[in-house]
Amino acid sequence: MKKKVSFFCLAGIVVIAGGMFLFSGKKAGGGMKLETEKVSRSSISNVVTATGTVEPVTEVDVGTQVSGIVSKLYADYNDVVTAGQLIAKMDTVTLHAELQSATAQLNKSKSEYEYQQKNYARNKVLYEKKLISDTDYETATYTYEQAKANYEQSQASMVKVRRNLEYATITSPINGVIINRAVEEGQTVAAGFETPTLFTIAADLTKMQIIADVDEADIGSVLEGQRVTFTVDAYPNDVFEGQVKQIRLGDSSESSSTTSSTSTVVTYEVVISADNPDLKLKPRLTANITIYTMERNDVLVVPNKALRFIADPEMLMPLGIEVDNATVNAPEGKKIVWVKVNNRLEPKSVTVGSSNNNVTEVVSGLSEGEEVAVDLAAAASVASGQAQQERSPFMPGPPGSQKKAKK
Repeated sequence: MKKKVSFFCLAGIVVIAGGMFLFSGKKAGGGMKLETEKVSRSSISNVVTATGTVEPVTEVDVGTQVSGIVSKLYADYNDVVTAGQLIAKMDTVTLHAELQSATAQLNKSKSEYEYQQKNYARNKVLYEKKLISDTDYETATYTYEQAKANYEQSQASMVKVRRNLEYATITSPINGVIINRAVEEGQTVAAGFETPTLFTIAADLTKMQIIADVDEADIGSVLEGQRVTFTVDAYPNDVFEGQVKQIRLGDSSESSSTTSSTSTVVTYEVVISADNPDLKLKPRLTANITIYTMERNDVLVVPNKALRFIADPEMLMPLGIEVDNATVNAPEGKKIVWVKVNNRLEPKSVTVGSSNNNVTEVVSGLSEGEEVAVDLAAAASVASGQAQQERSPFMPGPPGSQKKAKK
């Protein structure tokens, strides 16, 4: 029974001694320090990031409206072309045959039309003199109108065949550079519902645009005219400049589904204009874009933590810092910032402006160079020193301590 009592007494002493050690270490307050920063001038900005694709401002797909074989190519990748320059030609054997057939049909229908026109004129005179019946006159009129329609149809067919023959000669519609060639000589192309593309021509590669996909959560802060910077993987050390030119109203949604759910990502296309005088930006490069939705330069700023700091006299007293008017409340539309003057914290009401994730603009209430309190944090060096001096006698020592003691 005495052994049990002794054991409980010893355990109680250990608990009391440990509690006194912990309490005394916390009460000392030596492990805390007041962090401050000086009011300074800086630039403040908010940004939206996105990815996009570099494209020429003007890009034209050149195709053919007739089916057939590509007989000759007169241009290739990267060639500079002018408007009206010959760049390809289709095989014209079949088209010339169609032209001959259409010409023959036109001549035939013309002869028929002229004959029926004269016949109609004669029958009209006879009918007026009551020398032929109504039926004969109506038959002559019908035949004449039919011949006239056939002749007009042959004329239209001739125009179509000639135009198709002209389409066989493919020219550049604009001044520019060929950035894509989709056919080879001898290849057969079929002009159906969609016109087959032979070449892609960019008008001016010194003026480029980036089509960026901006998330729906960020699109509300993006406006035309905002400054943009972007990088491309081809030149990772170069930062290119641009400007928001257009915000397209139509969304571009992408759906992704899994076995358990389906999610839709809604983005909006933002067009960014960029100069490309040295032609570093190539079509179809992927751009990593930063859009500056808010920019303020050379303004007074304080850390955001300074606006959230609460001066607690009980926590600051062990550090030798006095607090003036600890219960002060901020006036309407203002914030309270604690300014450190020697060993005192004084409250100042300030008017704030723009803000980002790190700092906030101070419009009035503070001067450059003033020292503001931002946080009350643990001092690692002080805490480490106290831990060595105030080690509990009941805690085990570091490895090897007993060996040193024996020596």
